Amino acid sequence: MELQQLRYVLAVAETNSFTRAAERCLVVQSALSHQIARLERELGAKLFERTSRRVRLTPAGAAFLPAARQCLAAAERAAAEVAAAIGEIRGTLALGLIPTVTAVDIPAALRDFRERHPQVRITLRVGASDDLIARVEQGELDAAFLGLPVTTEPKGVSARELGRDRLVAVVAPTHPLASARAVDLRTLAAEVFVDLPAGTAGRIQSDQAFAAAGLTRDVAFEVTTADYIARLVAPNLAVAMLPAAYAAEIPGVAALEITDAPARVEYAVWSSRSTTPAATAFLTSLGIAVQAR
Repeated sequence: MELQQLRYVLAVAETNSFTRAAERCLVVQSALSHQIARLERELGAKLFERTSRRVRLTPAGAAFLPAARQCLAAAERAAAEVAAAIGEIRGTLALGLIPTVTAVDIPAALRDFRERHPQVRITLRVGASDDLIARVEQGELDAAFLGLPVTTEPKGVSARELGRDRLVAVVAPTHPLASARAVDLRTLAAEVFVDLPAGTAGRIQSDQAFAAAGLTRDVAFEVTTADYIARLVAPNLAVAMLPAAYAAEIPGVAALEITDAPARVEYAVWSSRSTTPAATAFLTSLGIAVQAR
């Protein structure tokens, strides 16, 4: 069994096509098919079902895939560790973040990191805080930057608090509240809201604030990313509550102080078991000390 064979299997599984997998791996399709067939003979099982219309994993292929991913990750990690031992940072850096992170200027940090370590390949995943924590814990992400209600702390991962921010009300410039200097939750409770899906960390902080005040509100619009919230606020479809620092960067809306506003905490999180040399170097560049394990 060779690492290149595992890469071919992974490429076919992700593209559902031998042709596209060969293009991704920069080999001719016949060579890729031959290597996968060799691996199947060695394993004594077919990994893919092939028809004229589709390619999909067999039960054996589905069982093989997680271990194949682990083998490739371990091989890459081994190469990165050797490079780090001689003073080079290589490998991959898989980061996650929520769109409203402001405690760290991620693009500027990545620019500086790439200048120092140009051989590191970087991937970014934007998502919800809870999902990002789970992906860091499972090893799919090296680190993530997220926000949680003050009543919640990251579990199952190492974490460093980066900053705290209060939520503000965000309304259309033509909204009657746009000229107000400040509002309270009771006033906002009469408005139609756009917010993140129920149960997400970004939504919970607002729900808890209204519940604690004995108030209910109408969340008529749910969107999966904070980026789209402003798209619904600007034409006066709804109002929203967003972190103050993030709201200040949104054009075409008015942000108002909330006198009894909830707060959130921004965190950097990383694996509590081990970190790659690239992840350690990136976190260190942000002033976050990562203990060697």
